Amino acid sequence: MLLNPVISKLAGKRVVLASASPRRQDILSNVGLRFEVVPSWFKETLDKSMFSAPYEYAVETAKQKALEVARRMHVKHLKTPDIVIGADTIVTLEDAILEKPFDKQDAYNMLSRLSGKEHSVFTGVAIVHCTSQEDNQLETDIIDFYEETKVKFAELSEDLLWEYIDSGEPMDKAGGYGIQALGGMLVESVHGDFLNVVGFPLNHFCKKLAEMYYRPAKHTIHRVKHDSIPYVESFENLSDVEKDCSTSSKTCEAKKGVHDGVCKTRGSGSSVPCTPRLQNGLEETPPHCSQKLAKIFDLLDGFKASKTLFAASKLKVFDKLKDKGALKAMEIADKINASVHRTERLLDACVALGLLEKTHQVYRNTELANMYLVSDAPFSFHEYINYSNDHLWSHFTHLDSTIVEGRGPHQTPHKKTCDGTHGPEVEERCMRVNHCTLKITARDIVTAFDLSKYSSACDLGGGTGALAHELVGTYPEIKVNVFDLPEIIKHSSLFQPENLDSRRLTFTSGNFFEDALPAADLYILSRVIHDLPDEKLNHLLRKVSDACHPGKSGLLIAEIVLDEDKKVPRGLLQALTINEEGKQRSGTEYKKLLENHGFNRIQIKTTGNLLDAIFAVKR
Repeated sequence: MLLNPVISKLAGKRVVLASASPRRQDILSNVGLRFEVVPSWFKETLDKSMFSAPYEYAVETAKQKALEVARRMHVKHLKTPDIVIGADTIVTLEDAILEKPFDKQDAYNMLSRLSGKEHSVFTGVAIVHCTSQEDNQLETDIIDFYEETKVKFAELSEDLLWEYIDSGEPMDKAGGYGIQALGGMLVESVHGDFLNVVGFPLNHFCKKLAEMYYRPAKHTIHRVKHDSIPYVESFENLSDVEKDCSTSSKTCEAKKGVHDGVCKTRGSGSSVPCTPRLQNGLEETPPHCSQKLAKIFDLLDGFKASKTLFAASKLKVFDKLKDKGALKAMEIADKINASVHRTERLLDACVALGLLEKTHQVYRNTELANMYLVSDAPFSFHEYINYSNDHLWSHFTHLDSTIVEGRGPHQTPHKKTCDGTHGPEVEERCMRVNHCTLKITARDIVTAFDLSKYSSACDLGGGTGALAHELVGTYPEIKVNVFDLPEIIKHSSLFQPENLDSRRLTFTSGNFFEDALPAADLYILSRVIHDLPDEKLNHLLRKVSDACHPGKSGLLIAEIVLDEDKKVPRGLLQALTINEEGKQRSGTEYKKLLENHGFNRIQIKTTGNLLDAIFAVKR
């Protein structure tokens, strides 16, 4: 079956997958599709009772995920994608939708219901084609579909059920199982597309692409029947369809925008040589030059967008608008003691970046700005933005020298500068930066795994206690001890809320390299590991491992986890600013590191936030 020509039709397009699922990423990567990953922020809160069939819910959720990413990239990132792919997989039993289990008991109830029965797995898929109009409005064309696969479970014993639940695998999967991993041992038979159960119906997706780009005649489709798999349409003669196009030169050239070997670039009178190239035996025309250069233009302009945000934040533009609601450029300029003309340019740039709104020459904050950019907002990024402007910016300015000389550009603020050696003002600012970034990501970290069975935790290097506060608020039975240097603990009181429950959240001074670790069921290392040289890291992990009870104690780590192919930029860019002895790691590298120190049952969760989460249990 030759599906590659179908996938090749997406070559040269900006394709975005609106999903953080590593399984969907693997399925699409394995067939050669090149794409960016931008996880959707759409909250899956659709009212299921509004849909007459479960698959309609999955399709609508997939559509909303894709549209949210398309709109966000167009407005906020200024990167209009060509195609956004959204997907949502659900498990249904007797038309009841089984969500991801929220704890072990819920997982047990789900899997018990599925035991010995046949259920359906639906994946809804939305393919959103995006076009930016002349007025900068986003136009979308949506194609959606769904795939159903029947799965039958064997009769499951109590021991098998709990062994599987204790592995931790059910907790982040619809229906409470993953067929491609340990969950495969629960399955007796599969009728339909196996990859659909994994998370993405590749065969149906490729057929949709063929309908969109080829629309082949019926005589070109060969149906092949396999046991337990529906008919597969093989497009082995698609090259003939392309060949037919070449026989009608006027039509073909009109569609491809090619005239006498010259590629016309839309919006300009210029032209460039346009030499056809062969891909998988198919003649392809290079995309327009503007499409080719779009990525480079985005990179070239990226620093300008950052500096615009930095300037607006430093001048507290968002604070002024939050206080007054809406102001004209002249009024804002007066409040920040700045040039009216220059202030108006700054405000218009913020509007274009999606940070402000403008109506009849009056500016106001967007919801995004009120939530994250106002300095006193509960989840404000203000401190970290200013830190990026005042410190990180200069290190990237001299990045070429750093690389040539082979030295670390700076000591990161996250742990090493918060050591009491830089004076109280610097230390306090460092703690504010850490506090604001951890408040943003803390909830995703503490809810990435079910930690409800632990009654005590020790946050090693926990600083202001931002992560500890979230842990206490999420799990009513847990008590947390924040263990950090005396200089840090001394300043930590500045960050505590009025309703601090000192019975459940305590602060202890100490050095986790030198002193005995406080006893706990769960140890936490947040933004510690990446900054340590191997010798110190191994020493610390040995201490944590020795303090853990085999089979019971857990270790929760919050760090950026690199993707295995090292294609996602954020972690790699962050690695440029850590010291020479530090290191960002992939999931495989973290697993190997933790296994070497006596941990197993290692799980990794990509949160889509500033930090990812890793969980392991002492072997």
